[in-house]
Amino acid sequence: MATLLRPFFPRNHASFDAERYDHQSPLNRHLPDLVSSPAPSSVLPPSSTCFRTHTRISLSVQLRDSIPSPLSVNTSSKPITMASPQQIRTPITDLFKIKHPILLAGMNVAAGPKLAAAVTNAGGLGVIGGVGYTPDMLKEQIAELKEYLDDKNAPFGVDLLLPQVGGSARKTNYDYTKGKLNELVDIIIESGAKLFVSAVGVPPKHVVDRLHSAGIVYMNMIGHPKHVQKCLDLGVDIICAQGGEGGGHTGDVPTTVLIPAVVDLCKNHQSPLLKGPVQVIAAGGIHNGQLLAASLMMGAGAVWVGTRFILTDEAGAPEAHKEAVRTAGHDDNIKTLIFTGRPLRVRKNPYIENWETERQQEIKELTAKGVIPYEADLDKLMNSGDSEGGSSGGSDDNASEVDIDDALDQFRPFLMGKAAAVCNEKKPAKAVVDEFVNDAVAWLQKGNKMIAKL
Repeated sequence: MATLLRPFFPRNHASFDAERYDHQSPLNRHLPDLVSSPAPSSVLPPSSTCFRTHTRISLSVQLRDSIPSPLSVNTSSKPITMASPQQIRTPITDLFKIKHPILLAGMNVAAGPKLAAAVTNAGGLGVIGGVGYTPDMLKEQIAELKEYLDDKNAPFGVDLLLPQVGGSARKTNYDYTKGKLNELVDIIIESGAKLFVSAVGVPPKHVVDRLHSAGIVYMNMIGHPKHVQKCLDLGVDIICAQGGEGGGHTGDVPTTVLIPAVVDLCKNHQSPLLKGPVQVIAAGGIHNGQLLAASLMMGAGAVWVGTRFILTDEAGAPEAHKEAVRTAGHDDNIKTLIFTGRPLRVRKNPYIENWETERQQEIKELTAKGVIPYEADLDKLMNSGDSEGGSSGGSDDNASEVDIDDALDQFRPFLMGKAAAVCNEKKPAKAVVDEFVNDAVAWLQKGNKMIAKL
């Protein structure tokens, strides 16, 4: 029973259940170049060449000879047979040598190795979340991901939560790596990952330098324009800007406000690794091709997709989580502090609503002391169950365990973004990727027709 009682974001518990180019992009006369068939490999630039800064939207077929990748990401001659033909080319697709500008959000349990591999196989970039993982657990997750890859050299990424601890940081912040960040980074480097992602905080500068020395791209997640400069000072290669519509840890700034602001702030800043412009990836409510097209028009080079991929065949999320996404309405999710001490967007339930409507003062008092409200309730329930079980026989102990597990059902959070309200059909990951791309191409072509000929 012990592993069933662990919080979604483990803190003080010993075990953890793993189940659980130019940034100005108006719709202009260059739009026809956004969509195309892939160029022959002979016209792709050598991996040793560096990015150059361009003065117009950097998605054009005409830029094929001037948007090289500094990384040798996929050295295998074996094709990724599952991926559909490339139709959209951006600096991000060139950087990782992927077909489509779609990245799987590094959702910890909801994604998993099978889904990450499926997204990479489909031509995107799969990312696994390593929240609370020990080094051995991360090794196992990466090994499993590689088993599912069609091309064993295909790119993938790893995402870790790295909140600041101490000082002026939230008192509820916790070192999810349990002091093992350097070991985790060793594993990420040795595994051949092509992307490292940090969220809710940044790693020390020496970690970024190590990643760069190994040729690994570093991306940081942000939810507010005020965090851009810190990322740039650290030497970030990509900034993933997630609007408040996103699931999990998220901010308040809407996606359509955040992305253009971050793109503007990144102008003229160079990536130390790429020797070219710092790239921006859009996140927060991105659930279809229409929004992929819109994100590209706002200046992003790709999208980071979470909630839509929960509702896929390969997702590691429990069926109850998938069903919670499928049945969610527009008013069925909420941001709450009770699970991690920082805003987390989840599906509403009576337990969460009780905290938010009847126990707000308690939330403030607990978090001010560094106590996670959810964990306070969890400890009470477990202690109550232990005391009852201690005075009973074996069969009563078993019954008590069942009672506690049943009670915990109301506690478990289902993370999801606002997009859950319009994600109603479960599909294979490849079908989702293909639908994104095909619809985005249609919208980009439609947009081109709106430009008046003078």
